[in-house]
Amino acid sequence: MRKAGLAFTLCLALVLGSPCAPAGAQEATPDPYAQLASPHFDAIIAGIEALGRSGDDKALATLQALGAHKLMAGSEGVYIHAGTGLVDARTGQQNADIDPASLHPVRVNNRVRLVLATARAELLLAQGSRAEKHDALSRMLTHPDASMLPALDHASADPANKSLRSEFEAARAAILLSPGAPPVALNEQLTAVSAIKKTGGLGARSLLTRAAALEALAPQTREAAKKAVASIDFRLRLWSYAQDLFYGVSLSSVLLLSAMGLAITFGVMGVINMAHGELMMVGAYTTFVVERLIASYIPALSPFSLILALPAAFVVSGGLGILIERGVIRFLYGRPLETLLASWGVSLILQQAVRSVFGPSNVAVTTPGWLGGAFALGGLEITTVRLAIFLFAIAVMAALMLVLRRTPLGLHMRAVTQNRRMAALMGIRTARIDALTFGLGSGIAGLAGVAVSQIDNVSPNLGQGYIIDSFLVVVFGGVGNLWGSLAAALALGLGGKGLEPLIGAVSGKILLLVLVILFIQRHPRGMFPMRGRGIES
Repeated sequence: MRKAGLAFTLCLALVLGSPCAPAGAQEATPDPYAQLASPHFDAIIAGIEALGRSGDDKALATLQALGAHKLMAGSEGVYIHAGTGLVDARTGQQNADIDPASLHPVRVNNRVRLVLATARAELLLAQGSRAEKHDALSRMLTHPDASMLPALDHASADPANKSLRSEFEAARAAILLSPGAPPVALNEQLTAVSAIKKTGGLGARSLLTRAAALEALAPQTREAAKKAVASIDFRLRLWSYAQDLFYGVSLSSVLLLSAMGLAITFGVMGVINMAHGELMMVGAYTTFVVERLIASYIPALSPFSLILALPAAFVVSGGLGILIERGVIRFLYGRPLETLLASWGVSLILQQAVRSVFGPSNVAVTTPGWLGGAFALGGLEITTVRLAIFLFAIAVMAALMLVLRRTPLGLHMRAVTQNRRMAALMGIRTARIDALTFGLGSGIAGLAGVAVSQIDNVSPNLGQGYIIDSFLVVVFGGVGNLWGSLAAALALGLGGKGLEPLIGAVSGKILLLVLVILFIQRHPRGMFPMRGRGIES
């Protein structure tokens, strides 16, 4: 009897304590959404980690809302504060019955942010778009986390991620070379170093520098990391020089634009026009006025205001140049020093007039959206606006050469340049050609002002920063020769930016100026001399 009672008691104990007991007797799995509503950070972190592993299609939106501080919690659940109201994070359905005053934001601290970033990256690799996956892999490359290795391997095996294979390999390599990474064979470590080396850049250099000092890695791996750092340094220096050359080409295009009109005026007329920079300034202010008028009266055309400003600036600056020639310059032909003084006085008048109308402060000229931004070309960062100015300068030069070679005005201009007296005897109205030539050069200065307004401050002093360099380009290249102006602009722009990283900006400019002076002493007529009125006289 005692044995029977003992057996019954033992069976009862086994039933009550058995893992095969009814489900209600087992401890339920914690609900991650309920954990997010907890006041304890440990519970919130556990909920984030659970959502990151869950693969739930609502988990990504929930964690993104948490990162944006738009996740609200209450006694009845967790809600996303969307623009249209409250959305249930668990179901994704709109819920208008919840009083927002009864909710509080889900608590976040630095530990939560760190776990949140990892969980979001894990979900993005599984559910995100290609761009989102790329961003997540980029973050893993700069912030490697060994806990992400299983998720990374799982996502990389997905055929849908085949186009991102190199990014996956780089992210995996960054994890294997980071502290706390699982031990792997030597060949895997060396492959990881090679993968990081291929990515290049400062981020890869920093990661390999840390790997070279990591004792957990094999000595061969550390040595390979040091060699990879040296290789990346050499590559970065080359790209840095290439970037400086791009800036030099950009500067050359601005110098070419500013000097092109001066080359025509100086070459044909022998006039030292010190107001040329102020005509550029007028073109820049014309751009500002056109932009404001279009924004006020025809806002639909605002994206094209810069294009519409080009003919306006050419007409305004060109017309002003004709007035200057007719009112001042035509009385001073043959006296270059007096034209210098007179045009300098005109430049002061124009500066003061602009100050009186627009004020002494800078005005803001907006760059249109289609010219904003930049794109990468290897290790180069090409800004769209500077590339556009370079192409614009080439287009203006091509159009000017077409005018000089294929139009009656260009034919008459060349005739006056080669032999003014003979051109007058052949019936060419030299006074009219002088006015049109001065107007053409001034109009090109206005176009230069439109371009400069996109990269420089538009102020009454804008022209003073370009007039000396413009004369230097014209004299160095050969007075009146457009090909000479192009060659001189490239030499000065590329030379200045090439010397800048070696000896500094100021020293480089001084050395370049000394070299130009020495060249002009031996070749006073510049690199590409041509006949002009000054030679005949």
